[in-house]
Amino acid sequence: MALKGLDIFKLTPKTNCKECGNPTCMAFAMKVAQGSVTLDKCPHMSPEALAQLGEATAPPMKALTIGAGDKAYNLGGETVLFRHDKTFVSKPLVAVTVCPSSADARIDELKKVDYERISERMYVELINVEYSGDKAAFLETVKKAQGAGRTLILEVKDVEAARSALEICKAEKPVLNGANESNYKEMNALAVEAGVVLGVSGANLDAMYDTIKALEALGNKNLIIDVSASTVKETFANAVRLRRAALKDADRSAGYPSIVNIAKLAPENSAMQTALAALFIMKYGSVIIMGGMSYAQALPLYGLRQNIYTDPQKPMKVEPGIYPINGAGENDICATTVDFALTYFIVAGELERSGMPVNLLISDAGGYSVLTAWAAGKLSASSIAKFVKENNVEEKIKNRALIIPGKVAVLKGEMEESLPGWKIIVAPGEAVGLIKFLKELKV
Repeated sequence: MALKGLDIFKLTPKTNCKECGNPTCMAFAMKVAQGSVTLDKCPHMSPEALAQLGEATAPPMKALTIGAGDKAYNLGGETVLFRHDKTFVSKPLVAVTVCPSSADARIDELKKVDYERISERMYVELINVEYSGDKAAFLETVKKAQGAGRTLILEVKDVEAARSALEICKAEKPVLNGANESNYKEMNALAVEAGVVLGVSGANLDAMYDTIKALEALGNKNLIIDVSASTVKETFANAVRLRRAALKDADRSAGYPSIVNIAKLAPENSAMQTALAALFIMKYGSVIIMGGMSYAQALPLYGLRQNIYTDPQKPMKVEPGIYPINGAGENDICATTVDFALTYFIVAGELERSGMPVNLLISDAGGYSVLTAWAAGKLSASSIAKFVKENNVEEKIKNRALIIPGKVAVLKGEMEESLPGWKIIVAPGEAVGLIKFLKELKV
């Protein structure tokens, strides 16, 4: 269980501390308990006290790093069960499973899913290489997956095959997902020697937990739990029960990130895999392994993940700029709205559906909705005019008609003064009316 301020105070040195300015360091202890200051800020803390307090004040869910270099990812570190309680820390990662018979096609397919949405790259981060009994074929598949530039998961319980695979790719710090109640000692030795995260699985939740305790007794806490079972119900129960045990009951042996292999829960059914991936993005997969990944699957999944694992205190914004919709060029009409991501995607979607070419001008409105930005002074005639000037809109676009959101029709007169020579047109109050409006518009 995490220590409280008074518990920390008992282990802090009683001296005048520059960090807190309190002769008894009580203020410092309380700051540490609240998470606003880290323990290493105290210059008087002994190594023994640092070690004891570091373990006690760490998040109830272990924080891990897998991969290396620019393909390193953080997992775990969560402190709450629900996003409305506090921001989540580490977003789930998506993996695609490959075996010798499917490696080339799967790798080619996953490379095609790579795009940017609201300043975040959306792509398949991991490749899960599955061992099917043929060691030579498995190692050849590991080499192919390694060449794809993704962090690897080695799904293998055969110790010798695992050893050979690590010799190929241990520098990239893959996940060795292969420990269970029968081989955990041998797999632990391999993982510790290679310095990689060890995946733990079992026939049921009790077997997983017992294996984790045994590995912790050997000194290994660099673990990830494969909660996958034979049914969706059991897999979901495993994921939820472990997360609740860690965060609610402060059981650190249950507090490790999780792997969910939905490729085995719904083989050859991409629609069901997408639905299950959405379920485990919410509760509580750290790594979600799918049988494949297409744009049709990626768009809803990555959008959901981005929504859940974004700080609710910081609204999602699109980059200010000129967005040509439907191949708009310099002679096509302009429209403007705010940079709040939800508003942008709704407006841009309706513009695309209209089939009419429109240059959509997005200025910095603080990430607010239209009315909120207007009320806060972030969306005004002067802010739009400033955007037009700073982005050389008049040099890039010859058309001088500009559609403004219907909810801020009050800006029309001011904008005509701020943008002389422009024709300001007021759009409908709701984005759904844009299609009919644009088709009937005559400039």
